[in-house]
Formats: sequence, C-alpha cells, structure tokens
Amino acid sequence: MLDVSTRQLVKATAPILKQHGVLLTSHFYQRMFQHNPELKNIFNQGHQHAGQQQQALAMAVAAYAEHIDAPEVLLPVLERVAHKHTSLGIRAEHYPIVGKHLLASIREVLGEEAAPDSLLEAWAAAYQQLADLLINLENSLYQRAATQPGGWSGWRPFRVVNKQQESAEITSFYLHPADGGALPDFQPGQYVSVQRFIPEWGLSQPRQYSLSDAPGKDWLRISVKREAAQGEAPAGKVSGQLHAELKEGDILQVSPPFGDFVLHQDRATPVVLISAGVGQTPLLSMLKHLLESGSQRPIRYLHAARHGQVHAMKQEVGQLAAQHPALASTVFYECPQDADRLGQDYQRAGRIDAEAIREHALLTDADYYLCGPQAFMQQQRTQLRASGVPATRIHMEVFGSNAMAGD
Repeated sequence: MLDVSTRQLVKATAPILKQHGVLLTSHFYQRMFQHNPELKNIFNQGHQHAGQQQQALAMAVAAYAEHIDAPEVLLPVLERVAHKHTSLGIRAEHYPIVGKHLLASIREVLGEEAAPDSLLEAWAAAYQQLADLLINLENSLYQRAATQPGGWSGWRPFRVVNKQQESAEITSFYLHPADGGALPDFQPGQYVSVQRFIPEWGLSQPRQYSLSDAPGKDWLRISVKREAAQGEAPAGKVSGQLHAELKEGDILQVSPPFGDFVLHQDRATPVVLISAGVGQTPLLSMLKHLLESGSQRPIRYLHAARHGQVHAMKQEVGQLAAQHPALASTVFYECPQDADRLGQDYQRAGRIDAEAIREHALLTDADYYLCGPQAFMQQQRTQLRASGVPATRIHMEVFGSNAMAGD
C-alpha cells in the first residue's frame, strides 16, 4: 500500500491529467515507439493513427489517479485490461519499459516546475503498484490458458478450413489448429487475437475478434467486419487484408481465447441478447451454446442492422429461431431497402428504441447482454435502466482500445 503523501501527490494530478491527458499520452507513445520500435508489433497502429489509444490511456491514467486511495475499486476494470493484454502477448518484462517512458513523458510535457522529482517519485511508486496488480492478474490468465486441455501460450498457427461471406461487410473464417491438436473449451463471448504482417507498415499487427460459434467444435470461428475509412480514420489494414487475401488453406497466427464479457452459465435466468452490426458475434456464440447445450432458459435475440445487404448471419439465426421455441428473434433494419422483406428478413423498421425494448425484451429477472458501437450500448443501457432493469443484470462488451470503459 502506498503511503499517504505518495497517494496525495498522485491524486492531486488527476485534474491536470484530465486536462492534458491526451497530450501526455500522445507524447508517451511517440517517445516509446522511438526508443522501442519493436513494441509497434504489439500495439494497434490503426488505433494510434486514429487517436483512440491515446484517449483510452489518458482516461485510464486519470481514473487510476482518482482512485489511488482504493485501487481495488478498479479491479473489475483491471481484469478487463488484463484479458486484453494477455490476448496481445503483453508480458511482465514490458512494464518497466512502459513505466520509464511514462515517467519521462510526465516531466517532458508538464515541465520540471509542475512535475518535480517528488511527483515523479510518487508516480513511480504508483505505477509499480498498478504494474504489480496487472502482472499478477495476467500471469494467472496465461497459466490458465496454457495448462487447460487444448490450451497454449503465445501464438499458435491455425489453418483456414472455410471462408464464408456473411454479408457485404462481414466474412467468417473457420480455423483449425495446423498442428492437429485439440482446442480449449472457451467461454461463450470470449475473443482471440490474430496476427498479420502489414507490408506498408513493415509490422506484424494483432487484432482481436470475438468467437462467433459455440465452444466444443473442431474449429474456432471468427466473423470479421471489413472496416472502411470513416472521416480521418483510415480503412482497417488487418480486416481489409483478411477479407482480400486470406484464403482457405492459409495459415493464421492465433492467441488463446480470452475476455471477461461472457455468458453467466451459473444462472437460470432468462437471457436477452441485444446487438448492432458486427456486435452480434459474441452474442451468437452465447446463443448457440445455450441452444446446443439444451438450456431451458427463455431467450430474446434483438439485432439491429442498417439494411439487408449488411445483415450477417441472417439465415443462421432464422433457422435457429424456427427450430427452438425458447428463442424469439426480432431484427430491426434502420434503413430498409426495396429488396428487404419485412416479416422474413426483418420484423421492425427503425432502431431498437425504448418501445421496442418494452415490447420484445423486458423479461423478469433476465440478464441482458449488449454488444455493438459504444453509443448503441450506452443507449440500450440507459433504456434498460429507465425500464427498471438493475445495473447488475446488464453486461456490455467493449471493443477496441477503450478497455477502461466501465459498464
């Protein structure tokens, strides 16, 4: 536990970090990549170019400073970060490198007057406390992933045994271990990282994709959205390469499954799965596991798509709904097109609003799982809370670099 004076010094910097956090973290990443360019192979350079990683780290540092008196409050968030880190291969030896450049950046950005030696010493102690917490969590995850039946550590080569286009934007890849070995029994909702070399950058890049099929199969399935350019954000390098170049028979490097957004299998409550776009991938894993395991839990599946051309897994979910009376599926098209068939391809035009929630999703004592764009999830959470659903019954996935976002 840090002493009182150290905690006071760190906590006093929280307002400064909120004001200048992105400037500080941008400087930090530039400094670290200049001195340790090998780390570019671990960090998502697409998020770097878009500024997402800088923003996420700034929020994380400010949150840690605010809660320095009781860092255990952040434990659920740190567990989420630990899952992200282990999926990317971040190890204990990386923490001293990050700490060195973070402390140097505090001095270089804030200046010696605002960041005297006493403050840097306090932050060095605070950073070590945080690093120790994360290293312990991550070591436990690494050990569990490597020692479970079918498990492994680091990257493992998988062969693409099937490539299937699901919509105009999403393609599924069925992956089988190239070594012929077994697969672990992952939890529905978890994800894997995949690694690809990007020639334009001269870097290997990891990306995290949810597993979109139930566990217990001879394959792992990921369903990847091809990320188009949006505003200043460039098109996704890895997703574009997977769509355009990865063929059946090719080898893809894959991490073990990780992630804390998982189906609560110890409960008998009804399950409501609410998704938008590619956000349905982890929820589809949950749905298929429930149905294939013979669960008697009532299930509501609400999915939002812009229109039929981008509606992935349309036939797969439709067939499941026809075969299983416990499942009620409702699809919403925000902007239906002429070829879209109301009553067959989709059931409602428009968005999943409060009225739709009340009509299709409000089940007594249900657990609600949300996945999609951040704004979509926040809107659904707000609507559920306004309808009386306890916060403890609402579970949200967080894609991208913003692992510090809370529920």
